[in-house]
Amino acid sequence: MRVFLYTAIAALAARGLAAQAPAASAAAKPAEVLEGEGSVPRASANDYQAQKKVGAVTIAAEFAGHSIPTPDGPLSTEDYIVVEAAFYGAPGTQMALSYQNFSLRVNGNKKILASESYALVDIKDPDWAPPQPEKSKTTFGSASQQPDSGTPTPPKVPFDVQRKLVLRVKKLSFPEGERTLPRAGLLFFRYHGKDKGIHSVDLIYSGPAGNATLSLPSMN
Repeated sequence: MRVFLYTAIAALAARGLAAQAPAASAAAKPAEVLEGEGSVPRASANDYQAQKKVGAVTIAAEFAGHSIPTPDGPLSTEDYIVVEAAFYGAPGTQMALSYQNFSLRVNGNKKILASESYALVDIKDPDWAPPQPEKSKTTFGSASQQPDSGTPTPPKVPFDVQRKLVLRVKKLSFPEGERTLPRAGLLFFRYHGKDKGIHSVDLIYSGPAGNATLSLPSMN
């Protein structure tokens, strides 16, 4: 009877460990990309194009136009313009951050552009090129088969390539939530005009730190 009891207890213990193993393995698996971690803050606010003291913190920013700066080289977007913004404060300073606290005025226009999520941005890699198709060896008589004439269809970026671009931008997007300063990240504003047509840029902040407007140099 005692042997049977010990055997039953051992079986139940083994079953419990087996049930816990998948959960522990899943918990240990790291996330592929941390959302909203932002870009690496520069050494100081003075390393950006513009700075503004707001309450106990300093906001710094730099205008990138239709370019999306990343550590692995610049990406681009046709439908958005980009600003890199950063917050600096005394050591240990914490603050609630959100891309929604920012807006942008272009060329003094009364219409203010709201900051939007990275997930809406059209992202392109200027260095990407589609693989070259193999030439057809089919011949008719003495002439090789020629492709149909007409307007060529723009090559479609493969899903896995586009996904990697989105993940690069996702990681660099402006941080969200309560964070310890300094913090920096990319902001996106819907704008279809060309960079050369942008003559003035005002980044407007309204959030927990207060209110501020930073005048940024244009691309011209």
